[in-house]
Amino acid sequence: MAKQQLIWDLPVRIFHWCFVGVLLALWYTSDQDNGLIEVHIKLGYTALGLTIFRILWGFVGTTHAKFINFIPRPKQIKSYIQQLRIGKVKNYIGHNPLGSLMVIFILFAVLVQATSGLFISDDIFSAGPYNSVLTSELEKILKTVHSNGFNIIATLSAIHILAVLYYLIVKKQNLIKPMFTGKKSLNNDDAKHAIKHSKLFIALIVAIAVVCFVYWLVVINAPVIEEYYY
Repeated sequence: MAKQQLIWDLPVRIFHWCFVGVLLALWYTSDQDNGLIEVHIKLGYTALGLTIFRILWGFVGTTHAKFINFIPRPKQIKSYIQQLRIGKVKNYIGHNPLGSLMVIFILFAVLVQATSGLFISDDIFSAGPYNSVLTSELEKILKTVHSNGFNIIATLSAIHILAVLYYLIVKKQNLIKPMFTGKKSLNNDDAKHAIKHSKLFIALIVAIAVVCFVYWLVVINAPVIEEYYY
């Protein structure tokens, strides 16, 4: 008999929805004509912090949050694609193989996007904290990366949303609800893979460390730009 069991820990769930909100806010504030570029920069720091937290949580978090437990091998990806072709996709306790790849791709894309933002300026009023250390050629390259990076993130996000809707409508598997409740319906054989708790104390330590690191990175360690008056 299937029972609701805890699979996604609270830190993963908080990260997921904060990540969604921050990406939407970054998109909205990216238009320089709306006068929100300073907000956009602060949101970029937030996105960087969230991404770093999730990467660290992928090593010290709970079972299904750890990279070692969900990064798929080529054989697993091939088998999953074959399952999709014949319409017999099994229920995965954590991420399915393609979902696992999507997590990696989005984290990497956001990390590149947030990092590149540290080094570029809008040539008018605002600049990333490390803009002064770059040559004009390097800044031009990073501007290109940053201006096109969000299109990649948006595309990956759209694919992710479509996949979730496919599972919901076609496969009758609700992947959205567990990201709110943390629980999935597991049979007796799979119940052993449930997690007992969310490691909240460790998550708090990691979160504090990430906040301190980002503050050090963008405030304390940022090069001081000297102004000359004539």
